[in-house]
Amino acid sequence: APPPVTEEVWAEEHLLPGELSLWRRMSNQDRRHSAKVARRFVEARPRATRAEVAGALLHDVGKIECGLGTWGRVVASVVGARTERFRIYHDHEHIGSLLAAAAGSDQATVDLIDEHGPANDTLKSCDRA
Repeated sequence: APPPVTEEVWAEEHLLPGELSLWRRMSNQDRRHSAKVARRFVEARPRATRAEVAGALLHDVGKIECGLGTWGRVVASVVGARTERFRIYHDHEHIGSLLAAAAGSDQATVDLIDEHGPANDTLKSCDRA
């Protein structure tokens, strides 16, 4: 069997240049998570478009704006949107959709990141798996 495709190669195959630049700004942990979610997404939705797969890969990209590490995110999840950085973390879907739109993403990608569109339920279940 051929070796598994790395997250980086997988992202390069599914993202537009501006989207790939955004994806590369994510932490290593977030990139690994996004690739796992996107692979589950493709398994669950084999006819997914490139734009939908890009939305799955970039679903958490808005978190780059909050500047929180793992423990900060845990605290933000527990205490809610009490500070500016915690508010950004809690609004990462909308922020990510704006980043993707600015990077030249298709509307379907932007919508999926912003938790809209026909593939949203599939993405949510793949993110929770």
